[in-house]
Amino acid sequence: MSTTIRIGTRGSKLAMWQAEYTQQQLRAAGFETELAIIKTQGDRIQHLSFDKMEGKGFFTKEIEEALLRGDIDLAVHSMKDLPTRSPEGLSISAVSYRENPADWLVLRRETVEEGALFRLRQGAVVGTSSARRKAQILGFRPDVEIKDIRGNVPTRLRKLSEGQFDAILLAAAGVSRLEMDMSAFHIVKFSPKEFIPAPAQGVLAWQACTDDKATRRALRHIHQPEVSAITNIERRVLNLLDGGCQMPLGVYCEKDPEGNYHVWAAKADAWNAPVKKVRLSQSTSHMLPERVVEALKE
Repeated sequence: MSTTIRIGTRGSKLAMWQAEYTQQQLRAAGFETELAIIKTQGDRIQHLSFDKMEGKGFFTKEIEEALLRGDIDLAVHSMKDLPTRSPEGLSISAVSYRENPADWLVLRRETVEEGALFRLRQGAVVGTSSARRKAQILGFRPDVEIKDIRGNVPTRLRKLSEGQFDAILLAAAGVSRLEMDMSAFHIVKFSPKEFIPAPAQGVLAWQACTDDKATRRALRHIHQPEVSAITNIERRVLNLLDGGCQMPLGVYCEKDPEGNYHVWAAKADAWNAPVKKVRLSQSTSHMLPERVVEALKE
């Protein structure tokens, strides 16, 4: 690490928020930083949904390669985009606080139908490129039409406003962090225990070279171990199922004040296949992800 920590990030508004938040946290701990913007495969390919793209790490691979080359010292990722296995030589060295992990259904007000489930009219066109969100919304409302949507949060909201969709599905975390004005829309705020989010949704992951002790020491100042304990369970389920962000899998974990762990999980074989849901609780995290995977496979 140089005296200034070089932070690699994507260039979208949300990615920039994440990188600037990282800068603020490190600055408060006494470290100088600078930003390097890196374009990823997920940024370049906007015409395909994630389940039609090859491989894993659509939003992370190029940033990880810059880390390995030594062009940057630190990568900031949305943890839900990060494959569960880091490339050799890289480690997730710290995680952030957790913003609201839930998904929101955002509707154009003129399409709202009172009395209908989620206020979606019959045959409503719902925008999402996530196989997980497709499977779960179809589980509740098999009549809706799913249409792929790509782009950052402001772009998706613009497409909704233009009438290309009746509703779209978004992560609450992104909307909250960008402080978007949502007054023009009707929002259905799902519980993460019912409409189950992606593993580690709402959490930032900070990745560094495993042998870069100086950067990893700096990250200890901003690491949230309680969040890490939860996301380790969620991501371990994903890892055991050998899934990427195109797998129709939701996993959400909470730890109660007594120290017990509670996990909600939902998995489908494909975006248009039935969803299997499970809930498990135990007093320790030991073998909990393995039990969740076993229950999902039964």
